[in-house]
Amino acid sequence: MQYMKLTNLFCNVNPKEILQYLPDAVFVVKEGSGRIIWINEKAAQLFELDKKNLKGTKFNDIVDKGLELAEKSSKKDVPIIAGAMVSSGEFFIELNATLLDDEYFITIRDVTAMTNVLVNAEKTGRLNRDKNLMLMKLAHEFKSPVQSILGFSTALTDGLGGDINSKQQKYVKIIHKNATELMYFMDKFFEFTGVEASSNAFSFYTFDIVNLVQNVIKHNESSLRNKNIAINIVDEGLKNKTVYSDENAVKTILQNIIELSVNLTEMGSITIELNTPELEFVEKTGVQLIKDATETSYIQISIIDNGIGLQENEIEGIFEPYIQADKVNKKNIVRSFSLGTAKELVKHLNGAIWLATEVMKGTVFNVILPVEKGAVKQDE
Repeated sequence: MQYMKLTNLFCNVNPKEILQYLPDAVFVVKEGSGRIIWINEKAAQLFELDKKNLKGTKFNDIVDKGLELAEKSSKKDVPIIAGAMVSSGEFFIELNATLLDDEYFITIRDVTAMTNVLVNAEKTGRLNRDKNLMLMKLAHEFKSPVQSILGFSTALTDGLGGDINSKQQKYVKIIHKNATELMYFMDKFFEFTGVEASSNAFSFYTFDIVNLVQNVIKHNESSLRNKNIAINIVDEGLKNKTVYSDENAVKTILQNIIELSVNLTEMGSITIELNTPELEFVEKTGVQLIKDATETSYIQISIIDNGIGLQENEIEGIFEPYIQADKVNKKNIVRSFSLGTAKELVKHLNGAIWLATEVMKGTVFNVILPVEKGAVKQDE
């Protein structure tokens, strides 16, 4: 925001009279020497300067490399973030400068609070990534004992350790069941932390999306058969079955959603619809359209079940595992790890994910993904 450019509109008015009462600090600085020749009231307050006694004071004395930054800002017509000094310590400023004749008209805004927020956010993000990377490295150490419990409990149930009585058999089955649930929880937890830490290597190439959906369904055959759930694929609205994306990432997204749909459906059916959405609708979901996008640039995948649905208190923060930490329902936390992973992957692929649900009527999970080169991130 460069107030000093307004001075060009006033030919017969002293620019300093205009700048005197502006809300930003204003300096007039000599081009060659960098000597401060005038400041407004805000500048005097911000930098603890005496307006009547500026003799010998140079702009570089209060702003590190101030004259150099003023020149850069003036030539490129851009604001510059810099450090400034007063007796109470250092703070951050946004500097804008315009050169009129041989004087720089410089406006300065204190952005310390905003800069601190950004610095703290960056620090928090870095610590979070480091924490997740550490957890990923320790994943084997966490899971190995549980895998041993599963293996030995299975062996005892199969009689490999000798005969056990019915009461012992009951206890061993409970141990195996709890260990299985714990292993599933850990798998989803470490999957989420890995994606959140961006430790996954993404690889983009062309593949058949319908074939991928069929493979994911095949992977869930046992769960579907045990619950007598029919599953259908509807792809008549798809313009092109070949897409360009990260196949493993899309597979994980679909697997996590289909798993959840199966868990929510005791009996009935699940339908997976694939179509090419209208660009206007894609934009409404928050996806930033690529340049020259066409009707085949994006794909929408809807996974529709007729299960028990989700209650309103279960939907809140369903894609955010950390929000679920204060909820005692273990299913909510595991569910959020699965959907949190899906959301992070969809975000990486520049897509969108959301759901619609109604208790006792079912849930619809929707995913929109770009499927053309230039529409996904490939620089990580």
